[in-house]
Amino acid sequence: MDGENAVRNIVPELLKTTVTFILVGALVACSKPPQPDASTASQMQSPTGLERIPTPDPTKYPPVKNLSGWQNPYLIVREDGVGFLDLSNREIHLLTQEEVPAELVALPLNAWPYGRVVLVAQAIPKNPSAATKANLRKNRALLLGTLKELDVQFVEAP
Repeated sequence: MDGENAVRNIVPELLKTTVTFILVGALVACSKPPQPDASTASQMQSPTGLERIPTPDPTKYPPVKNLSGWQNPYLIVREDGVGFLDLSNREIHLLTQEEVPAELVALPLNAWPYGRVVLVAQAIPKNPSAATKANLRKNRALLLGTLKELDVQFVEAP
């Protein structure tokens, strides 16, 4: 009878152990792989074409109170997209969010005397409705996100 009791005790223990291993295996299989840290993620970014431009040098920027002499790219957040100010003729070219990276990459190296930094201003809406203000906020957030992805710093116009 002692052998029979021993077998009865072993079966539940074996079943518990098997279930435990199955649950641990399921948890391990469902867990996420470790995420790379920020420095690894920035090294993994694909080249944008802007790497040729040196990092920004704030000592070369004009004073924030007087940005009329700004010589780097100048972007204007608008309710209908992003305005790119052509400094050579003071014309504003309207861009979609998707066109901003290509426009910045296409600029010659001498268009970046302060390094990889742009001036960002926000247009004053003609119709300051709630929808217009929401579009401006959305376009600003998208633009700043794009600049971050491109590793381009920005200075906010007063």
